[in-house]
Amino acid sequence: MAVLTEKTMEGILAYLEKSIRNLAKDAFENLEVEGGFDGTINFLENQFEIRLENLLVAKGSSTHHLESGMKNKIIQKKQLIFENITKQYKN
Repeated sequence: MAVLTEKTMEGILAYLEKSIRNLAKDAFENLEVEGGFDGTINFLENQFEIRLENLLVAKGSSTHHLESGMKNKIIQKKQLIFENITKQYKN
């Protein structure tokens, strides 16, 4: 497994944030997701995890092989992304 640099991880997270924000826009404007708002958030969180793993695998890594500092950075970024999405679409 490849060791990811801080810069590579920042690039992955930036790409992932843009991807999830675009998906959220489409989901809240066009999709009928079972479970309403909470169901849509759950769908987006699942997509975040799937896309993250795919991006890491493409770089020769995996969430299972990241050091704890990188995992914490991912968790913090995910929380921030979903806080912003919730603020934007909850109303």
